[in-house]
Amino acid sequence: MQKLVLVVPVLALALGGSTACATKKFVRGQVGEVNDKVESVSKSLEETQERTKANEAKITEVDQKAQGAQTAAQTADTKATSAGQRADTAKTSADAASTKAEAVEKASKRLVYEVVLSEDKGNFKFGKATVPETATGELDQLVQKLKAEPNGAYIEIEGHTDNAGPKEVNYKLGLERAENVKRYLYEHHQVPLHKINVISYGEEKPVSPNNTREGRAQNRRVVVRVLS
Repeated sequence: MQKLVLVVPVLALALGGSTACATKKFVRGQVGEVNDKVESVSKSLEETQERTKANEAKITEVDQKAQGAQTAAQTADTKATSAGQRADTAKTSADAASTKAEAVEKASKRLVYEVVLSEDKGNFKFGKATVPETATGELDQLVQKLKAEPNGAYIEIEGHTDNAGPKEVNYKLGLERAENVKRYLYEHHQVPLHKINVISYGEEKPVSPNNTREGRAQNRRVVVRVLS
């Protein structure tokens, strides 16, 4: 009976020791797994941080390129604006030179022939711009003299009105009268258009007072000058 009693404690100690060893192994296994997971998470975090830094570097590079492109675009726009201004200046200078050349050319020409088509001679009526049939004969004679000019010729056509009505309307009416004479010379006698200059003075250059019917009739006129 005593032997049995001794065996039991020894067995209990053996079982208790085995349980303790198993618990330690389990704990070590769990700790190892946790450490592995922590190490994996740390590694993943480091990789994420590296990718973040790389992305930030790329973003910075893209921003720098975008800023450079914007600066280049602004520079190009400034250059284009400057070029446009220089072109406008050049055009203005060219127009001024052309106008001056025309003025010099006209000033150097001599008057060869002049025809005045006015209402007092049965020509342009009040408020009308159509070339009257009574004026075509004088224009035909002018063309014959023009063809006889050996050095070539240049034609100036001035449109005039009386002072009845608004100034703007009279200017337009004078221009229409001059343009219709130009059209007649071109369509009936093939006078080159580049040899004809048209201008309207409206009511600005009367040849007679506008306070009489006869004076107003003389002011409603077209003056055709042949210069050589």
